[in-house]
Order: sequence, then structure tokens, then C-alpha cells
Amino acid sequence: MFKKFLGRFARDEKGSVSVEFVLMFPVLFWVIMACYTYFDGYRQSAANLKAAFTISDLISRETAGINETYIDSMQRLLNLMTRSQSATKVRISVIRWDEEDDRYYVDWSRVRGFQDELTNATIGDMAERLPTMPDEERVILVETSNTYVPPFKVGINEMEMDNFVFTRPRFTNQVAWAS
Repeated sequence: MFKKFLGRFARDEKGSVSVEFVLMFPVLFWVIMACYTYFDGYRQSAANLKAAFTISDLISRETAGINETYIDSMQRLLNLMTRSQSATKVRISVIRWDEEDDRYYVDWSRVRGFQDELTNATIGDMAERLPTMPDEERVILVETSNTYVPPFKVGINEMEMDNFVFTRPRFTNQVAWAS
């Protein structure tokens, strides 16, 4: 009698879809949340990079001197473009290459959120990341950073998203600091 009951139970398919759904729903839900989180991370990374290039391009077109108000507006632009949930940081510097000294020099540097401005003493630490330039050529260096906070806990931790963008001045040989 017990054998007949087990045989009938094994052949009965009523309710199997419900059981399968209950077993698979947590996995399906996790996959959807993971896809959303990964997509959101890539979206945030692209937004940060686009904002850095936009700031660099805006400054490269300036023919008048840059001042503190202009740097503040670039910080606000970064916040607006990235829509980041965390604090954003920006460091804008104008650097030049001196062929005779075989090194880079900082004409000026301003920060919003970063700890230190670039100086002639610290620019050498990032020389390998800077472009090869002709003598007395200048570039605008824009560094941006913010922390990506994933919307769901799916295996991605908070991460710092840093960008390092440089652009030549377009209409002048130097973007001056208006002091």
C-alpha cells in the first residue's frame, strides 16, 4: 500500500510549477538585482568620466582668467552631471613641461574635496600618467573622484571612482589664474 502511494505521488505533477517558482524566485530576484547594480555601476562610471571631460573641455576654451568662483561652478557642474549619492571631489591644475629641466611644473592648481593641490614637489609622483609634451607646452589636468555606493548588496562593495583627464588649451597657450 505504501509503495502504491509513493508511486502515485512521484507521478503526480499537480503543483510542481508552484514549487519550482518558490525554489527559483530568490535566485531570479538576486540575478535581477545584480544586473541592475552592475548596470548602475557602469552608468555612474560613465557619468563621472563624461563630467571630467566636460569640465576639462570648458576650461580649455577659456580665454579669460579662471578664479575661485569658476572652480566652484565646476564643482557644482560635476555634482549635477554625476548625480552622485556621495561627495564629489575635483582638482583642476594647469601643468607645463620644461625640456631643459626634464620635468613637469604646476602653473596653478585648485581643489574642491581633494586634500591637497598639486605642487611642483608632488607633480613628479604622477609623471608616468602625464602625456609626452613639447617644451613649454601646457595642459589642463582635471581629476575627479567620488564613491560609488551600490544600491543592493550583491557582491559589489563601495568603490572609489577616480578620473584623470588632460586637455590642451584651445584658443590660448595658457589658461591663466585670475588672482
